[in-house]
Amino acid sequence: MLQLFKLLGNKRLFIALIGLVAFIAIMGFTLGPRASLSWPEKFMRDTVGFVQSIFYKPASYIAGFFEDVRNMREIYDENERLRKAVAQYSRESASYNMMKANYDELQNIMNFTEHQKQRYEYVYRVAQVISVNSDPNNRTLVIDLGERDGVRVNMSVTSVEGMVGVVSSVSNFTSTVKLLTAMDEQDPNPQPIAVTAVGKETATADHKATFGIIESYNEKTGMLEMMRIPEDDPIEEGDQIISSGIGGLIPQGMIIGTVDEVRTSDYGQTRTASIVPAASFQDWKHVIVVFTPEEPE
Repeated sequence: MLQLFKLLGNKRLFIALIGLVAFIAIMGFTLGPRASLSWPEKFMRDTVGFVQSIFYKPASYIAGFFEDVRNMREIYDENERLRKAVAQYSRESASYNMMKANYDELQNIMNFTEHQKQRYEYVYRVAQVISVNSDPNNRTLVIDLGERDGVRVNMSVTSVEGMVGVVSSVSNFTSTVKLLTAMDEQDPNPQPIAVTAVGKETATADHKATFGIIESYNEKTGMLEMMRIPEDDPIEEGDQIISSGIGGLIPQGMIIGTVDEVRTSDYGQTRTASIVPAASFQDWKHVIVVFTPEEPE
């Protein structure tokens, strides 16, 4: 009996004993299948559920936050890949369009040269335009063919549309072309072009041959001036003017332009014609150098 009072006097041991008894009682209630829970079980489950709900929501929010951060990072990386893909597509598209334009232009040039080869024994070399000088006193362009390619001074240069000019100077790798729009009567070194009209190159029983000299370019009208035309020359508005080959400097058949107007010259002895140039004289990328048999490549 004395020992029982001593045992009860030890608070820690007493509390542990009470807890053990309660645990045994709860276990007794939970043993075996039952349709309803005992109040201790309900209390425990409700308590655990309440505590879980307190910690679950913040934890789910934190987990969702990190999930959103990861998704945002993946979206950013995907956008970066798309930007690079779009930039690459733009570069490749621009490159394709440039190559397509060059191909079409070179195709036109090849068709031109094949057509010309059927008419005259000339050799044509395509040259790329490196630079254009639009100075009114020195209208020239520079091409990427030079002396090593067989280019010589006074060779004719044309485009698919018509004659562009004449080679004025040559270096090893490049050449300078003096444009027809730089032609001037006051030039100390003029390069006049003897010309005729298509279908009127030679005299017939019906008419004489057309003949004239291209000596200058009229800046105001934007036309070439064809001079020294005989009074009885059959030239008329709409005629296509080409080089006649007389003099040997400019080969025969170079397309110059179209007659816009024919009028009596200032002195009344001959006539003058205004010629609309066939070449556009702008936005050149390629031109053609004409190699004649007298100046082999």
